[in-house]
Amino acid sequence: MVVSDSDASGEKDQEKDAKRPSRPVTAAARRERRASARPAGKAGEAKQDADGDKTRPAAKGKAVSSDKPAKTGGKERATPKRDRKEKKASLFARLMRFIREVWAELRKVIWPTRKQMVTYTTVVLVFLAFMVALVALLDFAFRKGVFWLFG
Repeated sequence: MVVSDSDASGEKDQEKDAKRPSRPVTAAARRERRASARPAGKAGEAKQDADGDKTRPAAKGKAVSSDKPAKTGGKERATPKRDRKEKKASLFARLMRFIREVWAELRKVIWPTRKQMVTYTTVVLVFLAFMVALVALLDFAFRKGVFWLFG
């Protein structure tokens, strides 16, 4: 039996596919596969409770609802509320900050080339001439109609 190159490579691909699991189809399967691929001890890893069920990791700064006492990390008092008014910067400082922010935004702009600018300007002027002609034509038509109707 003669085996062509395409047949031989197809057999090898089938062998590889048999050894390698298929890609997960659902989002839950993808999450499970990602979780199993993570090395143990990473910060974002899901925690297990006493029953062995996986729970979502707690958000940063939020209290975890568990039977264990929460670690305070040496912090004995609550974080103060932020309802005090902050000092307002001087007029000159606020103006300088505004100018810096405007300059930073202008650096992000993609400016058109000279050729693009000529093209855009031409398109605008042609459209403007068309609209002026259309309005003038309609004005003329309505004026004739009104004079014909009311004499």
